[in-house]
Amino acid sequence: MTVRVLLADDQTLVREAFAMLVESAPGMEVVGQAATGRQAVELARSERADLVVMDIRMPDLDGIEATRLIAADDDLAGVRVLVLTTYDTDENIVDALRAGASGFLVKDTRPAELLAAIRTVAAGDALLSPGPTARLIARFLSSPALPLTAGPDCLSEREREVLALVARGLNNTEIAEALGLSPLTAKTHVSRTMGKLGARDRAQLVIVAYESGLVAPGGG
Repeated sequence: MTVRVLLADDQTLVREAFAMLVESAPGMEVVGQAATGRQAVELARSERADLVVMDIRMPDLDGIEATRLIAADDDLAGVRVLVLTTYDTDENIVDALRAGASGFLVKDTRPAELLAAIRTVAAGDALLSPGPTARLIARFLSSPALPLTAGPDCLSEREREVLALVARGLNNTEIAEALGLSPLTAKTHVSRTMGKLGARDRAQLVIVAYESGLVAPGGG
């Protein structure tokens, strides 16, 4: 199955470089390039991309607002957004995650890491770097809360343990090892936790864990 990728960045050279990289990878194709956030939204709708690699800072409509529009469109429910930032301390990353992005990546990442990130997010997982993500969430939780249907109190003890491990950046296999479960059982717990909280993906689970105090900034 080919991953259909849309590239959104106001710098032509950056877009072209990313396009050549993506097109050179098996199982991926670039279906459009956008220089503004508004173009990104329009192309996401017209080209039916699986994933948008979205720069945060763009003219006309920034990447955060573009991400919010894509995430809020029921017709684009299957479209994932991977946001790009110049630095991993960019405070806008939390806003982007809240808007519906499934992860973030710094622009100076290595080519192989970019391709791996695209595959990860397109597969429905969140791309979260535990250290930077924890620092950002701890620092910028003053923005409005996510529109979740419930808080951690609705979770079972096991689901709360799983949520805490997701917040630390562990994948399903690592969660399974930490709790002595099978990977399939760990995946089931993560899915049920997302369902109970009304979370779009693991990125939102991380924010919930910190926002609710289940995981303390700087702790586990």
